[in-house]
Amino acid sequence: MNTPVSATAPESILLRLDWNVIRRLDGLLQGDYRSLFYGFGVDFADLREYQPEDDIRYIDWNVTARMDTPYVRQYHEDREITAWFLLDMSPSVDFGMKDNEKRTMLIDFVTVLARLLTRHGNRVGAMMFGSRIQHTVPARGGKVQVLRMINDMLKQPRLSNTPRTNLKSFFEGALYSMKRRSLVFVISDFLSEPGWERPLSMLSQKHEVIAIRLSDPREMHLPDVGMVMMEDAETGEQLFVDTHDAKFRRRFVEAVEKREQELQSAFKRTGVDVLSLSTQDDLVKSIIRFAKQRQLARTKL
Repeated sequence: MNTPVSATAPESILLRLDWNVIRRLDGLLQGDYRSLFYGFGVDFADLREYQPEDDIRYIDWNVTARMDTPYVRQYHEDREITAWFLLDMSPSVDFGMKDNEKRTMLIDFVTVLARLLTRHGNRVGAMMFGSRIQHTVPARGGKVQVLRMINDMLKQPRLSNTPRTNLKSFFEGALYSMKRRSLVFVISDFLSEPGWERPLSMLSQKHEVIAIRLSDPREMHLPDVGMVMMEDAETGEQLFVDTHDAKFRRRFVEAVEKREQELQSAFKRTGVDVLSLSTQDDLVKSIIRFAKQRQLARTKL
């Protein structure tokens, strides 16, 4: 059953996240929201000797070793970001407990990042995908644009009995559509037909791409509750299973672990940074943890 409109109005969602998430992020990031997006719009300009006030993250360790004195990299930075959110709205994203589905986490994450970006004069847009690219929100700036994106995400229909998700076609369509270099957030549970790694890798060669992998703990563990009916969220196919059967539960765990290994290997091949986001995660802690991971990775470059 859909939540009443009065409880999910875009203004209510934005107000809730402004108070509960964005205010906390402002304090923890101390205004340095670009630490999340260090790779975007930054072109190498020159090298010079290190000075005491310089950020140690910009030290070029190879040159420092050769010259026997610290050198830092200087960059020309593009002040305006155009960010695109590629949103997987396929049936599997509707999995989860009431009011705590993967779709809910998707909407909250997009709202927070879009708000952070537009507050600093940047533009944001979205492409929403089910069995195809169903809806596009052209990139614009301002609070009104954030409210429009929330509204359009809420209005996306809940699909059922569709062919299994094909992220390959989604990424290929996005690659064709986005002409200007952009910051791209791919938000999906990556429950898809194979073949999406190459187009995602090609996307990351033209844009700065961050993958947000959605999950729910109930997808990873099968409780011992007797006979239950399991349904494929994508195709609607149903099957009765006996969860009392220890061998069946063990095979389920093995299948989940195998898929996790395959997914991590696929991400590694694409070279894309990944933020894993569970429906039980604290959004603020997850974003801060990811920002620190990216900062740490940059110090190793």
